Amino acid sequence: MTRHPIQAARAAQQRAARAAAAVGSHHPLARLLLAAAAIAATAAWEAGHRVSDLHSPHRHHERAPRA
Repeated sequence: MTRHPIQAARAAQQRAARAAAAVGSHHPLARLLLAAAAIAATAAWEAGHRVSDLHSPHRHHERAPRA
Protein backbone atom coordinates (compact mmCIF):
# COMPACT_ATOMS: atom_id res chain seq x y z
CA MET A 1 0.00 0.00 0.00
CA THR A 2 1.43 3.36 -0.98
CA ARG A 3 1.33 6.25 1.42
CA HIS A 4 0.01 9.68 0.69
CA PRO A 5 2.89 11.80 -0.72
CA ILE A 6 2.82 14.27 2.17
CA GLN A 7 2.96 11.45 4.74
CA ALA A 8 5.87 9.84 2.91
CA ALA A 9 7.73 13.18 2.75
CA ARG A 10 7.15 13.84 6.44
CA ALA A 11 8.35 10.36 7.42
CA ALA A 12 11.46 10.65 5.22
CA GLN A 13 12.25 14.06 6.69
CA GLN A 14 11.95 12.72 10.25
CA ARG A 15 14.18 9.70 9.48
CA ALA A 16 16.81 11.95 7.93
CA ALA A 17 16.73 14.40 10.83
CA ARG A 18 17.10 11.60 13.38
CA ALA A 19 20.01 10.08 11.47
CA ALA A 20 21.75 13.44 11.09
CA ALA A 21 21.35 14.13 14.80
CA ALA A 22 22.68 10.69 15.73
CA VAL A 23 25.67 10.35 13.39
CA GLY A 24 26.18 13.82 11.93
CA SER A 25 25.00 15.30 8.67
CA HIS A 26 28.19 14.28 6.80
CA HIS A 27 27.77 10.56 7.52
CA PRO A 28 26.96 8.57 4.35
CA LEU A 29 23.74 7.15 5.85
CA ALA A 30 22.50 10.59 6.87
CA ARG A 31 23.32 11.97 3.43
CA LEU A 32 21.45 9.09 1.78
CA LEU A 33 18.39 9.69 3.97
CA LEU A 34 18.54 13.44 3.30
CA ALA A 35 18.55 12.72 -0.44
CA ALA A 36 15.58 10.37 -0.01
CA ALA A 37 13.73 13.08 1.94
CA ALA A 38 14.39 15.54 -0.87
CA ILE A 39 13.02 13.10 -3.44
CA ALA A 40 9.92 12.46 -1.32
CA ALA A 41 9.38 16.22 -0.89
CA THR A 42 9.71 16.69 -4.65
CA ALA A 43 7.13 13.96 -5.27
CA ALA A 44 4.73 15.67 -2.85
CA TRP A 45 5.33 19.02 -4.57
CA GLU A 46 4.71 17.46 -7.99
CA ALA A 47 1.48 15.95 -6.63
CA GLY A 48 0.30 19.48 -5.86
CA HIS A 49 1.13 19.82 -2.17
CA ARG A 50 2.64 22.99 -0.72
CA VAL A 51 5.49 23.27 1.76
CA SER A 52 2.97 24.40 4.37
CA ASP A 53 1.26 20.99 4.01
CA LEU A 54 4.46 19.36 5.28
CA HIS A 55 5.34 21.89 7.98
CA SER A 56 2.72 22.83 10.52
CA PRO A 57 1.75 26.53 10.56
CA HIS A 58 2.34 27.04 14.29
CA ARG A 59 5.67 28.55 15.25
CA HIS A 60 7.89 26.76 17.73
CA HIS A 61 10.14 29.71 18.43
CA GLU A 62 9.24 33.35 18.27
CA ARG A 63 12.06 35.51 17.02
CA ALA A 64 12.62 39.04 18.21
CA PRO A 65 12.41 41.60 15.41
CA ARG A 66 15.72 42.68 13.99
CA ALA A 67 16.93 46.13 14.92
